[in-house]
Amino acid sequence: MEIPPRVLTVAGSDSGGGAGIQADLKTMLALGAHGMSVVTAVTAQNSLGVQGAWELPAEAVVRQFRSVVDDIGVQAVKTGMLASAALAETAAGLLGPLRVPVVVDPVGVSKHGDPLLAPDALDAVRRLLLPVATVATPNLDEVAQLTGVRVAGESDLRRAAEAVLAYGPRWVLVKGGHLPGDGPDGLSAEAVDLLTDGSAEHWLRAPRRDNRHTHGTGCTLAAAIACHLARGRAVPEAVSAAKEYVTGALAAGFPLGSGIGPVRHGYAIPAARPAAGRRAMPGP
Repeated sequence: MEIPPRVLTVAGSDSGGGAGIQADLKTMLALGAHGMSVVTAVTAQNSLGVQGAWELPAEAVVRQFRSVVDDIGVQAVKTGMLASAALAETAAGLLGPLRVPVVVDPVGVSKHGDPLLAPDALDAVRRLLLPVATVATPNLDEVAQLTGVRVAGESDLRRAAEAVLAYGPRWVLVKGGHLPGDGPDGLSAEAVDLLTDGSAEHWLRAPRRDNRHTHGTGCTLAAAIACHLARGRAVPEAVSAAKEYVTGALAAGFPLGSGIGPVRHGYAIPAARPAAGRRAMPGP
């Protein structure tokens, strides 16, 4: 029996199901991986924002990690919300000895602008976490948080990438989803990302989708990259395939609640249907 690639997410929980651990596991399922999780924090979260957040003790994170890695094993890891300096340090210490690809999504704020990383944790992310990353995937706000570089246009993406690479990741993917431009919403007509290791450059472009329901895009992209790396793909190939998956999920994003809805992680999976000759059970 074939065993699917084993991918671990070390991140926070989103009770609304659109981002965080929940988005990661949905992405892993959609891409044929076996998803596993280490929960770092619990949030009270919905389509309108984050109403509360509680980080777990470092010991709880260590025990979850050891339970999974020592028994089941992993072929790639993705990190998301780490909340505090203590948890960023803990995650870096756990990931450093691994010999598998690590995707670091340096989550700083939620889609709604709610802080998800303590200010004093930035130094731990820079010094300890980014150096263990195979790929770091900051968005423009996170680049500014980490490096002070502010991106005003596409020409600034290379400078932003260089500033992040200075902290030690092998590759950086600067996500330009909120790149300013001359579109009707003040943004670029294309979603432009730059992937580079400081030598090779890969510019990834996709048309901007007219869909406001984009909750979970960053988590989803990082998890998708980890899935493809777990299959043995090279970084540029893995990132390109992940970008294609997220573009489709964005196009299929749907309204949920009263605010920003999520991307549709299972957009390419045929909808479940009742078995032939059997009547579907009525809903509540």
